[in-house]
Amino acid sequence: MFIPDPEQEKKAIINRYRSLLRVWTLEKPEDKKVIRKAFNLAVEAHKDMRRRTGEPYVYHSIEVARIVAGEIGLGRTSIACALLHDVVEDTDYTLSDIENMFGPTVAKIIDGLTKIKDIFDRSSTSLQAEYFKKMLLTLSDDVRVILIKLADRLHNMRTLDAMPHDKQLKIASETLFLYAPLAHRFGLYAIKTELEDLSLKYTEPEIYSTIYEKLAESLKERKRFISKFINPIKKSLSQHHFTYDIITRDKSIYSIWNKMKKKEVPLEEVYDLFAIRIIIDTRRETEKVDCWRVYSIITDHYRPNIDRLRDWISIPKANGYEALHTTVMSHEGHWVEVQIRTKRMDEIAEKGYAAHWRYKEAAPGLSEANINNWLERIRDMLQSSDSNALNFLDDFQGFLFTDEIYLFTPQGELRNLPANSTVLDFAYAIHSEIGNSCIGAKVNHKLAPLNYKLKSGDQVEILTSKKQFPRSDWFDYVVTARARTQIKYAIKEDKKKYIEQGKSKLREYFEQINVEFNNHKLKKLQQKYNYLSMTDLYFDIAHDLIGIKEIKECCGTPDKESWLSKVIFRPFSKSKQSDHKTLTETVMEKLKERDDSFKDNKNIQKISYDISSCCNPIPGDEIVGFIKAGDAIAIHRTNCATAISQMSRYGNKIIKTKWNDKESIGFLTGIKINGIDKKGFINDIMKIITENFDLNIKSFHLECHGGMIDASIMLYVYSIDNLNNVVRGLKEMPDIKKIDRINSL
Repeated sequence: MFIPDPEQEKKAIINRYRSLLRVWTLEKPEDKKVIRKAFNLAVEAHKDMRRRTGEPYVYHSIEVARIVAGEIGLGRTSIACALLHDVVEDTDYTLSDIENMFGPTVAKIIDGLTKIKDIFDRSSTSLQAEYFKKMLLTLSDDVRVILIKLADRLHNMRTLDAMPHDKQLKIASETLFLYAPLAHRFGLYAIKTELEDLSLKYTEPEIYSTIYEKLAESLKERKRFISKFINPIKKSLSQHHFTYDIITRDKSIYSIWNKMKKKEVPLEEVYDLFAIRIIIDTRRETEKVDCWRVYSIITDHYRPNIDRLRDWISIPKANGYEALHTTVMSHEGHWVEVQIRTKRMDEIAEKGYAAHWRYKEAAPGLSEANINNWLERIRDMLQSSDSNALNFLDDFQGFLFTDEIYLFTPQGELRNLPANSTVLDFAYAIHSEIGNSCIGAKVNHKLAPLNYKLKSGDQVEILTSKKQFPRSDWFDYVVTARARTQIKYAIKEDKKKYIEQGKSKLREYFEQINVEFNNHKLKKLQQKYNYLSMTDLYFDIAHDLIGIKEIKECCGTPDKESWLSKVIFRPFSKSKQSDHKTLTETVMEKLKERDDSFKDNKNIQKISYDISSCCNPIPGDEIVGFIKAGDAIAIHRTNCATAISQMSRYGNKIIKTKWNDKESIGFLTGIKINGIDKKGFINDIMKIITENFDLNIKSFHLECHGGMIDASIMLYVYSIDNLNNVVRGLKEMPDIKKIDRINSL
């Protein structure tokens, strides 16, 4: 049990405050007075509050402020706001109090940072989605709200051990799904990397610890290799009178795991576990030339891979990142990535958007313009987005993840759009009316259709027609959130014209089948045919896509159920999954523990569960369920991409459950085998699976090409241990070179 020591805690608070001051670059002497005032208020306001660990709550406020000052590089106002970010939410102090003590700017930022409680509709499918949307709306007021929120999330992730496991999964998934990409978009690479690694630590603890331990084991060997690699570069840089630093950047655990999955290789075959970073100190007007001089020196010693040259100095990334990246072959036969930056570029790379303010006295460059352009696109998306927070979240999350391409207008103006953008995306990027009336384009002076995918360097001239109007199939032609939002809006406005016509027709149909026309029946009809809104339903009725037959099936008087269907068919109507009694019992117990509508035993008895085909969990896998009233609970593996997305969006619908050791039903799973062709290969595999492990095979698909075999086997197992034993047994065959589990069936 944690027993507080008031004197020790007081000393610790002062020490943390001094640590904050040490990482902060003081601009004016009077700034320190403001920070001290904010610190004193935070200590007073939170004096009786403690975190889950038992520590004083004000530790969190000070640490968030330290991240804001030292790791993001923000100034006095932001540090004060970080210290006070939970005061209005958790104590009796009001925004008026904050404004009176610190002024309107601080109060406005605190208002943006204050968490939203009890103001959203409790029936909302995702409180997280609503909160995230509201948080981003503050971008139009002050971008510092988002930067401070990222610092808050980073410290929460650093102290996530104290939370229960289901909360860890929700917070880690939400971080991986939204906050890490957001940090990336603001150019906060160090924070983005740490958020990703910490998220993996909780969503995939075994994988995280395995990679961490293997990296620690190979540290000495990597250091020796790096020292040998950089020695000739150091000598040449000194001979050319460069002032420089050379540092090593280890690849993040999350990035390594992603590469292992993408390339389907073990850790030992991931060669780019680190990158060499060369940072030169030079004048801003000679930055570009000097970076290319360093590139020339490197390629004097090592052979470059031309396909891996990245020039983000001529055209910086949308978040302001500037650097030269090249990959060269070492004398030991390994590829090594080398990054070349100036001190200014390095600070922007590490501290992102905030670092631009330090260079605001210089003429704004392309990178600053790109950042402002990106922020404008976010504001536009927020302001024009429909009210459905989940739809917005899908658009925004896709927007965060994409890389950029660079395009030119006929007048030579540079535009950046997400990779895979089409002619239609480009049209909407210029103006919504141009997008709505777009019929095609001239790309590099050649005609191109609406869905033509653009490439970096293309020059695009949009062609329009007054007779053109958006159609629903246009959604398949676009990737940008702006285009999707504008298409949705245009189609929605068009559909509104048919509401009265559709409603009138529907009323006539109800009269014909002698059923009362009321809201209950309308809701039933909407749910039966999966319409998101009544506007869509009325539109389809007006266009005869829904007729009297469908109305009668849904709302007409049902026929009495025959005794035959009760006796014969009903026993077979249960889903296959409902027979898995042991997992069902576990789910029921978890539901009864919840303090919400699912606690009602009547509701619980109606719920079954489904094993999700996207990740195909089997007994022994870490699993999580997603609850939706009246529907089956979807069971996913915790590392499933769909599960991570769902946990970040439906945090209030998570149920953490587990398999029972007594599961006695075979679960379908699959393995992929790569090996060398030889006589009796299939027979040996079948013998191991069916005779040695007594398992049933559902299907066996094999292809042979060039003496190599690729096989896919679907089989029934009872647990993850069962599957692992089979894999170990097959790996003993000398001609099998690689075995992987098939995650999605």
